Amino acid sequence: MRTINFAKRNFKELVRDPLGMIFSILLPLFLLFIFQQFKIPSESFKLNNFTPGIIIFGFSFITLFTSTLVSKDRETSLLVRLGVSPMKGIDYILGYIIPILILVIIQNILFFILAIILGLEFSIYIIYSILVSLLISILFIALGILIGSIFSNKSSSGISSIVVQLVCFTSGMYFSTEMVGKGFKLICNILPFESALNILKNVLNNSVNLISLKDVLVFSIYTIVVFILSIVVFKKKKLN
Repeated sequence: MRTINFAKRNFKELVRDPLGMIFSILLPLFLLFIFQQFKIPSESFKLNNFTPGIIIFGFSFITLFTSTLVSKDRETSLLVRLGVSPMKGIDYILGYIIPILILVIIQNILFFILAIILGLEFSIYIIYSILVSLLISILFIALGILIGSIFSNKSSSGISSIVVQLVCFTSGMYFSTEMVGKGFKLICNILPFESALNILKNVLNNSVNLISLKDVLVFSIYTIVVFILSIVVFKKKKLN
């Protein structure tokens, strides 16, 4: 019950931040719309490929949003006051994850509604993609909690902005990573963003058989490690 109450409080904080809503929802929607007007002759910009890219891009702002919320709670001593309660580290983490997952669902619904209006064919795989995207978003939420637990409110925004840029340039949402040099391609392979996009893209296109073991392993390892780290570091830092 304490976790649910904490989650409700965090959801109210999210709603009170219109600027965060603009960046996490309206900006990706605008990019999805405007790039489809350019009629760019590239596979990356086809609706069935670019829509998953926009979803992953939107998740990078979820990281920014989450890190700001967590760091702000630390600086306002809210977590110190809550420290007298019997809540455990995982309770706090779930209290942050649950309301943000609601925002993720809203993101996905709006993205796919716009994509359908622009010409994406509706299918059951859109529903599957939304479900898979919820799992993928855990990585970005946990990353935001980790950053917010380590850095101050001002610093966490800057660090999270790096994540936004990494998603742009290493996920393959704008161009195939096969087009870049071997060194940069290696970085893309090591980071989890390209793997996340490949998974989501293949689910939407009914090509689950094309999801490689490498993508599943890279994404899973990053998600598990970052999630565990977010719990450990948050628990250690919340009273500091």
